Amino acid sequence: MGFFGKPSPLPFLFLSLSALLFLPQVPLAKSATGYTTLVYKGCAKQSFVDPTGVYSQSLSALFGSLVSASTKSKFFKTTSGTGQTSITGLFQCRGDLSNTDCYNCVSKLPILTDKLCGRTIAARVQLSGCYLLYEVAGFTQVSGMEMLYKTCGANNAAGTGFQERRDTAFSVLESGVVSGHGFYTTSYQAVYLLGQCEGDVGDSDCGDCVKSALQRAQVECGSSTSGQIYLHKCFVSYSYYPNGVPARSSSESSSSSSSSSSGSGPNTGKTVAIILGGAAGVGFLVICLLFARNLLKKHDDF
Repeated sequence: MGFFGKPSPLPFLFLSLSALLFLPQVPLAKSATGYTTLVYKGCAKQSFVDPTGVYSQSLSALFGSLVSASTKSKFFKTTSGTGQTSITGLFQCRGDLSNTDCYNCVSKLPILTDKLCGRTIAARVQLSGCYLLYEVAGFTQVSGMEMLYKTCGANNAAGTGFQERRDTAFSVLESGVVSGHGFYTTSYQAVYLLGQCEGDVGDSDCGDCVKSALQRAQVECGSSTSGQIYLHKCFVSYSYYPNGVPARSSSESSSSSSSSSSGSGPNTGKTVAIILGGAAGVGFLVICLLFARNLLKKHDDF
């Protein structure tokens, strides 16, 4: 009678533990949409003078052709319209994206370009995984080596031997992008690198462009542990991970470089948190069981 008069605390204890242990966990994997993150935009200052709508029609047709081609190609260049009202455009996807990811990336660009630039006579919008460029006939051309955009990480590793490692890694990327016919990505001495040239650039010119971009990175980013340099005809990206380059999916190959930490890979913090959380959970469980045993022992003494 006395036993049932004092209910054991164990059922309530395990109910509370179950509620804690089965709370949803934060996923480690990054979103697969990382390749659609906006990097930069470039919009001409002049807009179309288009009373008849001919430019708008050509631009819409151009966008349609580019998006359609992205289902089966990672680079495509074409012209819509004729004569002085023609518009030439192209898209390019990062070399490590699948055809599906390439299409998903490029299909966002027409609406985004119109939103960011309006109906200007030339525009370029760069996402993490792809970019789109168009210009009307007669638009002033720029050098393929002209720098369009740069970003350098906030973390620095001066005096740690990082710059020597980085420069050696840069040499590997410079030769790799030539042998890779315009695209190359690798990990070398804890430095993750990616380089790509526009699809119609020859191997030799690609090597020169990437070399110029890497020289810019050395000057512009100094001892920064990550950076991205975009020239008109190529771009490079690098990230330094002292504890080793983490495994990465194609969707995050370049999107994480500007925000990488000099102390760990992008998921290390979450991994450590979950490991420590698991250890704390086990310790808490042991303490609760010991407490329950003491309660039962006192109960038996009665």
